[in-house]
Amino acid sequence: MAILIKNIKKLVQVEAENPNLRRGKEMSVLNCIDNAYLLIDWGKIADYGEMSELLYMADTGVTRLEELEKIVDNVIDATGKMVFPSFCDSHTHLVYAGSREIEFMDKIRGLSYQEIARRGGGILNSAKLLHETSENELFRQAMTRVDEIIRFGTGAVEIKSGYGLNPEDEIKMLRVIRRISQESPLTVVPTFLGAHAFPEKYKNDHEGYVSEIINEMIPVVASEGLADYIDVFCENGFFSVEDTDRILNAGMKYGLRATVHANQMSESGGVEVGVKYNAISVSHLEFTSDKQYKCLAESQTIANLLPGATFFLEMEYPSARRMLDEYQVAVALATNYNPGSCPCGDMKFITSLACLKMKMTPEEVFNAVTINGAYAMGLGESHGSITRGKCANVFITKDIPSYEFIPYSFSTPLIDTVILQGEIYE
Repeated sequence: MAILIKNIKKLVQVEAENPNLRRGKEMSVLNCIDNAYLLIDWGKIADYGEMSELLYMADTGVTRLEELEKIVDNVIDATGKMVFPSFCDSHTHLVYAGSREIEFMDKIRGLSYQEIARRGGGILNSAKLLHETSENELFRQAMTRVDEIIRFGTGAVEIKSGYGLNPEDEIKMLRVIRRISQESPLTVVPTFLGAHAFPEKYKNDHEGYVSEIINEMIPVVASEGLADYIDVFCENGFFSVEDTDRILNAGMKYGLRATVHANQMSESGGVEVGVKYNAISVSHLEFTSDKQYKCLAESQTIANLLPGATFFLEMEYPSARRMLDEYQVAVALATNYNPGSCPCGDMKFITSLACLKMKMTPEEVFNAVTINGAYAMGLGESHGSITRGKCANVFITKDIPSYEFIPYSFSTPLIDTVILQGEIYE
């Protein structure tokens, strides 16, 4: 399907050449075209520019706009509206069974995330629910969330396993993730997170579970091609630096690139071990030292910040300003959509939190949720910007006064039309 979007008030994140990963001060630059058009063909961005270019009249006396309107399948008049590349949500746990609102009540009564986990809640609760849920039902529940995040403007998403915690259920999750990729228009990046928590069976035998991940889970995941990345929850009370090192090393031998949950509740050492294995990203980073900022600055590893979880758990936010201003770190933003610490898949709300709570500018935020989010999933060559030849994942806003209005108006639905893979999403 060929689509022409004309009279665009502002076309956002425009790059003639594929942009590099943006770091520090580079994230304050957001290239836009006013009064623009965008041409989509064969699922790709075919062309764009100022409307004045389409109003040029050839010798035939017919403008290029008139010529295009005759040959495309759909013409969308975006007068007063803006067009953005779709959000790239680079950290989610979108596949899970049921919900955990009872733990939400426990939190209100004063229990910490760690205390809830010690009582058998948290990740172990989700693992129990997932074990009792069929693969088809798990897929059905996940597709409801898929539809939700698409309508919120997300076009590419990373989805982790990690609520199985045994070979059979981890594989079940990853097969559901693969099916989402096949049956939805989202671009899906699968990540194996068997090292999310220690199951009850291995409560007093952590070495036994690490060995099961390395010797039983990773070979099957790799042989079936079920994941691109391998993740570990490196945190006090969960997986140690030594555990993380062994698991990432084993994954690397099977072609799984590292990404790490690091420093969510303490300065765990997850940053250093992630950088050691050239992790594509390290996520959370609420508790991070100058030494670790410097470690990130000297690497290609992206700081993937998850303010939705910080908000929900009522913690201190990561110091995004120091990462950007003092260390020139590459920062991405993601939802961490999951049933326990962030039951929210709305990237627009994440942009608001980043502006309000981490003092990021709208320009920095939009770079973090588009091009840097794409790079944080290994999709930087194909997603995250309005660039000729890239995947035609875009959304058209409603009539809004400025792009700053998006994080400002934090609860107002502002998306009018979603286009994924060059097709209008109904």
